[in-house]
Amino acid sequence: MSIYTLFPTISTTFIVISAVLVAIGWNLAIKRKLDAHKKVMIAGAVFATLFFIVYSSRTIFVGNTVWGGPDSLEPYYRVFLIFHIVLATVAAVFGISTLVLGFKERFAKHRKIGRVTSIMWFFTAITGVAVYVLLYVMYPGGHTKPMLDAIFGLS
Repeated sequence: MSIYTLFPTISTTFIVISAVLVAIGWNLAIKRKLDAHKKVMIAGAVFATLFFIVYSSRTIFVGNTVWGGPDSLEPYYRVFLIFHIVLATVAAVFGISTLVLGFKERFAKHRKIGRVTSIMWFFTAITGVAVYVLLYVMYPGGHTKPMLDAIFGLS
């Protein structure tokens, strides 16, 4: 495994672990095991943060992998990728907001947006895994280049 596939594999693993922990935490909240819920959700946030650190570091130091599949599928991939990026950004903002509300003990709002946040996080993880599978499993071979070039197909 090269540096070009190692970091994406690690970051995708972190986001999957984060989503699994959010699911477990949500279940704990439903069961009113609130101390365990808090610990698991903090662990989920830690794994999401680790994902962001690895992803950002790879983007800065290595770059992002461009589409390596058939040209006929590239426009669909780009739309899917942009959807994933927007969803991930919105989910991250919601996640931080949900955590802050929980720490401030504003539980009514925390509970209300926490449900939406969790669902967004699950879709973010699923679409993130799909991007990983498309770039590194189904259609490997795209070269690595700076982020904006990889997303928008520049140069």
